[in-house]
Amino acid sequence: MAVEIRPAHKDEMLDFGAVAAYVYAGTFGDEPDNIASQANKPEWTLCAFVDGVMASTFSTLPFKMSALGNTVDLGGITTVGTLPEFRRQGLVRKITTQAISDMHDKGQAVTTLWASQAAIYQRYQFAMTSVRRNYSVDTVDIGFFDGNMGSCTVAGSDLDEGFDTLKAVYDEFIADRMCYIKRRTGTWRYNVLAQDESEGPVHIAICKDNNTPVGYVAYTMRGGRVDHRSRSHQLNIRDLVALNGDAYRSLWRFIASHDMVGRVSWSTAPMDDPAMELFMEPRMLHCQDNEGIWLRIVDVEKALTERGYVNSGSIRIRIAADDLAPWNAGTYEVEVSPQGAMVRKVEGEGDLQLSVKALASLYSGFRNATELGRYGLLTGDTKSLARADNIFFTPHKPHCPDNF
Repeated sequence: MAVEIRPAHKDEMLDFGAVAAYVYAGTFGDEPDNIASQANKPEWTLCAFVDGVMASTFSTLPFKMSALGNTVDLGGITTVGTLPEFRRQGLVRKITTQAISDMHDKGQAVTTLWASQAAIYQRYQFAMTSVRRNYSVDTVDIGFFDGNMGSCTVAGSDLDEGFDTLKAVYDEFIADRMCYIKRRTGTWRYNVLAQDESEGPVHIAICKDNNTPVGYVAYTMRGGRVDHRSRSHQLNIRDLVALNGDAYRSLWRFIASHDMVGRVSWSTAPMDDPAMELFMEPRMLHCQDNEGIWLRIVDVEKALTERGYVNSGSIRIRIAADDLAPWNAGTYEVEVSPQGAMVRKVEGEGDLQLSVKALASLYSGFRNATELGRYGLLTGDTKSLARADNIFFTPHKPHCPDNF
């Protein structure tokens, strides 16, 4: 059996699409000429060929990620799949090892993915670093405990005319956050603004305070989806962004004004979304948390250097052996401030000892050092844990609402 790991050629992209169509049971489309073959470029792919047959697919999208005011180059892994007759042969491990080496060479400090099966990627030192919160609420149950429904104006807008406003508000919103993708036009088109006939057209409404945009909601709406005689419509929130609390309340007031909507669904709310705190009857949100993105550190030194920091401090961290990225193992001296970071490899032990998987949780702000220590995922004395908590503090929980 001859195994070759290489990118797909241009004339092999329909084979790429055919493997994705089968492995993902039509999620990308049933025909080879589907989203997987059209949205990926050959140079992004890395495939396993067994005796000349495409057996496994893999693609790394070149993204940029927000990191507390800074930007980190990110490899977004997608379309990972193996035909059943070629499974249990280590093909995905071979591809992933090569892909991480390639990302390192390209300067992509971190990589992330949506895991079809978490067990696979935890073996490769990926850590869950966000939560996708799902709400399902009737418009009659939208109301805040203090009666304040916001004072901003919210009005629908033509999609083409409002697009630049959406982009500007989104970019401002993610500036001090972790793990949000810096959306290019294609990311908007394939995610927030993707047309889906079953959901209906995409609508947008822009929230303004004294004519200054401070938020928006993008959504779809369809009738006949709810078993209710007078409120049979379902409204699906694609994206909701508010730059302040008044804008957030005002956007929910606008959503509640859709009197024929019996169910509002939002499946990509962030972990620290305030609805559970603000709603008069939070149980009526039917809140459910699901795992979000999984992140891996590709280059420890580069990732720590390029991340933004709110506080100042210094610490030494020792990273255990990393079989997929052996260059990561060792001790790092980390000195940070809001003005930047200096990170260098040094000899000796660290104040903290942890795996690259645990570092991904700490780096993103999903877990702090004290939590990870309590879980047995890193070691260090109490003072070192407190210093790490301060150094890696994030004002918001990490989040990524975009599928890829």
